[in-house]
Amino acid sequence: PLYACYQSLHSCGMGIIAEGLLKDVLIRVTTFGVTLVDLDIRQNADKHVELLDELTKYLGLGSYADWSEKGRQDFLVAELETRRPLIPSDWQPSASVVETLATFRLIADDEAEGISCYIISMARNPSDVLAVVLLLRKCGLQRQLPVVPLFETLEDLENAAWTLERLLRIPWYTDYIKGYQQIMIGYSDSAKDAGQMAAAWAQYRAQEDLVTIAEKYAVQLTLFHGRGGTVGRGGGPARAAILSQPPGSISSSIRVTEQGEMIRFKYGSTSLAVNNLDLILGAAIEASLLPPPRPRENWRLLMNRLAELARDSYRAMVRDHPRFVDYFDQGTPEKELAKLALGSRPARRPASGDVQKTIDDLRAIPWVFAWTQKRLMLPAWLGTDAALEQEFSGKDWHTLREMITEWPFFQSQLNMLEMVLSKADADIARQYDEALVEPALQPLGEDFRRRMLGLIDNVNRLKGQSFLLEHAPEIRRTLELRHPYTDPLHFLQIELMARCREDPTAANVHVDKALLVTIA
Repeated sequence: PLYACYQSLHSCGMGIIAEGLLKDVLIRVTTFGVTLVDLDIRQNADKHVELLDELTKYLGLGSYADWSEKGRQDFLVAELETRRPLIPSDWQPSASVVETLATFRLIADDEAEGISCYIISMARNPSDVLAVVLLLRKCGLQRQLPVVPLFETLEDLENAAWTLERLLRIPWYTDYIKGYQQIMIGYSDSAKDAGQMAAAWAQYRAQEDLVTIAEKYAVQLTLFHGRGGTVGRGGGPARAAILSQPPGSISSSIRVTEQGEMIRFKYGSTSLAVNNLDLILGAAIEASLLPPPRPRENWRLLMNRLAELARDSYRAMVRDHPRFVDYFDQGTPEKELAKLALGSRPARRPASGDVQKTIDDLRAIPWVFAWTQKRLMLPAWLGTDAALEQEFSGKDWHTLREMITEWPFFQSQLNMLEMVLSKADADIARQYDEALVEPALQPLGEDFRRRMLGLIDNVNRLKGQSFLLEHAPEIRRTLELRHPYTDPLHFLQIELMARCREDPTAANVHVDKALLVTIA
């Protein structure tokens, strides 16, 4: 099509235009190909189980979903070692399975051209990885496409190294990967599952254990960090984040995501893009050549205790409080976010009936964005406040001071917490509650604001300062410059949300559009 444009312009006497930017693009496509950058394919592990379950039932082999992990592995390895077809041509599965199978066939038809890897969301067992390799092969893929398990929840992160070890014990698989394995670490969902502090510590320990297992089996490991954007999604300054990773986890290679909402701010111009790539590349080289110190045993013990306190406090509120979900629905624009033409997936996973599942089904992106719109920033600090409000003994206080001054991981966590608290605003959050939340639930909002203000005091005490960002005046000035522009948008948003919710059946295009503008 580009060449047709080029020829058309010449035939119309517009050769000057044809020989300009259009010719440049044609040269680039000829040189680099149409894809420029390879894409990842990503699918939930449950979808693969669903496909294989229908297939094994059709073949009269029983229910794959009901088999034990060992039974699944034995079946998958046996099928991988044989050349016979597995998927009958006359098989007519359900619509959901048809879509999953069509994806595998599409990858195979083009020999995975333009695709860098296949990511498995919510991976838990070796069979999750073997299933994808098998389906790719039986659909006709000849080349070896990297299959990347993504460990997302707290439990999955804690078991990640054990899952990798069981996988590497399978001779067929170790021959298949040829000494190279990529693993993705989930940030958003683990923070939603257990709170920011507990998730961050679980991610750190998971990486340490994964590196140990990879070295044991002489496998080159690349860790893929699914982080970015807000602190609740693992975001923060890129250089500090890379340099705070465990020693050995960045050994000549690292993959990181850039969240959609951040791309324009980081890569919106050539100078910005070059600067950000310089930061990431420089930090990765530094982390490879000069890895940070290993945490001391007393740091680990204290961090374990803090993370447990934070996790229990977070879950006691988010999972166990009977009215938390109601407060979240009423006091934030979560429902309105679903109307925004932004995001690659639906705001919620397939819903289920009970309250417990309501938060679990909500995707991490609207979960974080909803609290950010309200300026309460709850996912970034809830639970951490309980961990840091305890009375520390003299010995623990000394250990904390060491962690702050000597451990890049803890420094990074504290700095990101300070930054996000400086963006929060208790008064604006209170305005949302007064206008949108029923009176019976307003004490819950008061409790959140009290806890947040108490945490701000504790962060200042730990950092030896009288106010947030005292030692980072440039960042503080940036935020002070922004607030006069963003604060009025919050009050407009509150008013527009109230109008929309007064009569949800009334279709007011102008009010909806204005509300979405305030969100964006």
